[in-house]
Amino acid sequence: MAMMQEFREFAIKGNVMDLAVGVIIGGAFGKIVDSVVNDLIMPVVGLIFGKLDFSNLFVILGTVPDGIPRTLDALRKAGVPVFAYGNFITVAVNFLILAFIIFIMVKQINRLKREAPAAPAAPAPTPEDVVLLREIRDSLRNPQR
Repeated sequence: MAMMQEFREFAIKGNVMDLAVGVIIGGAFGKIVDSVVNDLIMPVVGLIFGKLDFSNLFVILGTVPDGIPRTLDALRKAGVPVFAYGNFITVAVNFLILAFIIFIMVKQINRLKREAPAAPAAPAPTPEDVVLLREIRDSLRNPQR
């Protein structure tokens, strides 16, 4: 029973909940980045390099059985080894975009978190001999003490 209580306390701590929210949002954000790369960026890159489908660039490493179309999906389903460099490039561009976006986010968060300038330091305490001299001066001014 104590273990369940300890687990409950662990699970509802702020950091664990923040991590859970971050993972969920990160998964959704990853899908958005995938769509940006696959649907917007890679077609433009493919057009520049003269290919319409950049992720379908591959080199066949084995023998292709008769009747199998020479597409990446069909070859993979048939178990033919392929060197899918186009897919790798798509994933690498996806990673670079995601890393750049996270870099910008962290940079902005750090800019917002910058501490306010430190308050001016308190003046140094007056040396003891100066305090004693002031007391003597004040007592000489007011002899009625």
